[in-house]
Amino acid sequence: MSAPRLLVIEHEANCPPGYVGGWLEDEGVDQVLCRPYRDDPVPADLGGYDGLLVLGGEMSAYDDAAYPWLTDTKALVRAAVDAETPTLGICLGHQLMTVALGGQVRPNPAGKAMGVIPVGWHGAAAHDPLVGMMPADALAVHWNDDVATALPAAARVLATTDDGAPQVVRFAPRAWGVQLHPEVGADIVGTWRSPGQEADAALADIRAHEPVLQRTWQPMVKAFAAQLS
Repeated sequence: MSAPRLLVIEHEANCPPGYVGGWLEDEGVDQVLCRPYRDDPVPADLGGYDGLLVLGGEMSAYDDAAYPWLTDTKALVRAAVDAETPTLGICLGHQLMTVALGGQVRPNPAGKAMGVIPVGWHGAAAHDPLVGMMPADALAVHWNDDVATALPAAARVLATTDDGAPQVVRFAPRAWGVQLHPEVGADIVGTWRSPGQEADAALADIRAHEPVLQRTWQPMVKAFAAQLS
């Protein structure tokens, strides 16, 4: 039996698959990296692939004029959902899914989220095939300015942050988005941070929690890999 093939959209060099890529490799998933910022074309459909992973980036979900591949990525998300192809969006990827499927993304009225933040699970999460096994006291890395402010009609919220922003969303039977960053540790986030005491403290908190963060989020990635087979 051949390994499942996963298309991975990477928007920036310093926003790689990170831990998620390593965990997928452990599960035998063949990852095909698409780097449109290096002129890799985003395919129109997922023929030949068993799933789609859309990573993060510093751009807005509406920055299509500056980053034309965002239009193609949103179209690919819609095609994936229509075909019921397993799809996962991380941070910007989650925001692109929100917009592609009819929702809205805006700067968070509560301000930038940085560091390690509790996951506010909703009851529906307990029976979800991707996050149903997650601990009730899960923590996650956040590093974002924008959040989903209106979700598509079919979306189901599985977790929210303390300010009410969607944190984990099931957009369709086989499509999920996470505003949080399961893929990163302090080394990757260190390339994102702006100077300042708050950012330095958030980075130190990520470094201190890195072992527990890895133990927490690897099972979710394993569950996503199972969706590909």
